[in-house]
Amino acid sequence: MILQALVKYYENLAEQGKVSMLGWCHAKVSYEIHLSSEGDIIGITSRKIEDMRGKKAVWVPANLVVPEMVTRSSGVAANFLCDNSKYMLGIDAEGTNPRVMDCFQATKEKHGQILQSAQGKTARAILAYFEKWDPEKAAEHPVIRENWEELTEGGNLIFSVEGQEAQDDPEIRDCWENYRAQNDGEDNGICLVTGKKAEISRIHKAIKGVPGAQSSGAALVSFNAPSFESYGKEQSYNAPVGKYAEFAYTTALNYLLSQRDYTFSMGDSMIVYWAESGKEQYQKCFLNMFRPTKDNQKKLKDIFDSLKEDTKTYLEDAEMDPKQNFYILALAPNAARLSVRFFYMNSFGNIIQNIADHYERLKIIKPTWAEQDYLGIRDMLNETVNQKSKDKTPAPDMAAQVLQAILSGGRYPTSLYANTLIRIRAESGDKKISWGRAAIIKAYLIKNYDCMKGEKFMGLNKDCNDAAYVLGRLFSVLETIQKEANPSITTTIRDRYFNSACATPAVIFPVLIKLKNSHVKKLERDKGGTKVYYEKELTEIMGKLDDFPKRLSLEQQGQFDLGYYHQQQEKYKKGEDK
Repeated sequence: MILQALVKYYENLAEQGKVSMLGWCHAKVSYEIHLSSEGDIIGITSRKIEDMRGKKAVWVPANLVVPEMVTRSSGVAANFLCDNSKYMLGIDAEGTNPRVMDCFQATKEKHGQILQSAQGKTARAILAYFEKWDPEKAAEHPVIRENWEELTEGGNLIFSVEGQEAQDDPEIRDCWENYRAQNDGEDNGICLVTGKKAEISRIHKAIKGVPGAQSSGAALVSFNAPSFESYGKEQSYNAPVGKYAEFAYTTALNYLLSQRDYTFSMGDSMIVYWAESGKEQYQKCFLNMFRPTKDNQKKLKDIFDSLKEDTKTYLEDAEMDPKQNFYILALAPNAARLSVRFFYMNSFGNIIQNIADHYERLKIIKPTWAEQDYLGIRDMLNETVNQKSKDKTPAPDMAAQVLQAILSGGRYPTSLYANTLIRIRAESGDKKISWGRAAIIKAYLIKNYDCMKGEKFMGLNKDCNDAAYVLGRLFSVLETIQKEANPSITTTIRDRYFNSACATPAVIFPVLIKLKNSHVKKLERDKGGTKVYYEKELTEIMGKLDDFPKRLSLEQQGQFDLGYYHQQQEKYKKGEDK
């Protein structure tokens, strides 16, 4: 299903001229070697372009269309018209050696074989260059000596003759197509992607751009041990994919990963997403919804309002179709291969609706200093890790599972809830239950336990009689009474008793009630009116309890935390009103 979706995407991109055709590929080119019509090197030009990486400008290789490059794992394998200095010049940073000479010789033979019948000026100049050039004397050439470090840094090089790049010469392009046609193998199997008889690809092109994978690229389809082989079918013959399908899906996936504006990392995974039609408007709209920022809060609100009113004004333009198939793929590094964390497909309208429903579940009263109305998935995951630790990466599996749950409208993974509760137990001070953690608990209880629903639980719900929620409120009031009685106190009952009160209320709350009595006596001496206010509030809350439960389940512990958070925010709200 993944490969079929990518092949379809490639075909739509090819119609729009965004990707190369079969037999060609996009390559990162660093330098251009200028040849005279006699095949002499007369100059070197940098093909690097300036690119903004965050706030910093860096120089990166240009992305050019060149003849399809080979997949190299070991040994010597030459490319046509585009390769590194070992193959194009016969040199590396150390100079030359027998293996580097073998690389240059392989390139010389390949160009001679492909261009042997060519009569044009560009082709003859390239052939003359390979006949004349002596790698052992490269250091003596003034142009090469001047650019030695740049040429041997590992980037790709191309040829140009009198201002024309070799890969753009019509005659050379025809020679390349003829060479490919002559070297195509016979149809030797049924392609699992297209369902047609085709030549099966033995090795699939590498996928580049997944952080943590090999810099030279990693394979999505690959086998490297006898235990992975079926009926003696080695390498990728065990998963038969035709040459065309292999080229199409690898080209499409590399194109997606090269779109820095429409990819993002989560945990150890790289997320790519696309509409089947190949139109970028869908990607832009999806990104705006999935990664809320301080700048797009109003736009998101307008989108969600339009969804409620069913006006479809969330679409970027009139050509966008809510029924368009939309795909999300999460890839993670695995040595020389890629693992698929998940793959999800649905109509664009349904995915946007599921994201909107997720944000609706997260809605909760917030402190006045909180600038964002919408908690992005990255912010959610950050709530589950210690921000003071050296490694702030959330659990890899959990990140992918949370993303999939949001997209599909499914249940949130238990690990999200459990890790949030763990962080609440581990934290101390006012950051113990942040508004982000409270929002996660609320959303989880709504979706997974079918409780705490609706507008009633965005803020304090005084009508709720659930024992766990009421106990959370009670703990908050008891803590406030302690602070009122002792304004200079730095360590409250929250620091000493919160975790145990949340787990075993019957053991802890009688102790807290006794402490409260001494605090109330002090309030009676110093702040009589305040004492009356809190006694009324305690009477209202404790009137909802028959007794203190011996234990609270994980579901009830979340309700306890939510009750505590709501009561705290109500206290701050009243303070602001005063």
